[in-house]
Amino acid sequence: MNDSREVIVRCPWGDDPAMTAYHDTEWGRELRGDRELFERLSLEAFQSGLSWAVILRKRERFREVFGRFDPQAVAAFGEPDVERLLTDPGIVRNRRKIEATISNARAVLELDQPLSDLLWSFAPGPRPAPRSAADVPATTPESVAMAAELKRRGFRFVGPTTAYALMQATGMVNDHLADCVVRTGRVPA
Repeated sequence: MNDSREVIVRCPWGDDPAMTAYHDTEWGRELRGDRELFERLSLEAFQSGLSWAVILRKRERFREVFGRFDPQAVAAFGEPDVERLLTDPGIVRNRRKIEATISNARAVLELDQPLSDLLWSFAPGPRPAPRSAADVPATTPESVAMAAELKRRGFRFVGPTTAYALMQATGMVNDHLADCVVRTGRVPA
């Protein structure tokens, strides 16, 4: 018997349904807006040293306890908020990352341009599609420059690898593999 179903090829992220949905509908799609990019920057920092699947499972709780990542709201957080967040099992309870998120919200408010414009100013031009996961870099000259500029402006927990993960997640670069259904536009409904 011949099975005529088409084989669906995705980036090699495993078979977790939540990760597959994120891959197919969010990762690598253009995202702009100060609140939206502050959220992604914050979550990428929380992801540092962990898997994205952990952050994805906790994302809605992060949104709840960090005021939907409104920089104005988060910038107003103080030590009682840090202590509250450190007791919340629904998020990653890392003092340095929590304090960095609050500090970064304050840095957003001090920018002389929208955060979205600043971050997107580092987006490189198009490049060839990676053929395998080995072709996807962990950092690029652009992510190194973005991280340096963010640090210069007072941001914390934003090294070149975190900056590159942000660039991938928000469509500043397209690292879907050449034969991935998202890149080819054949994402199943």
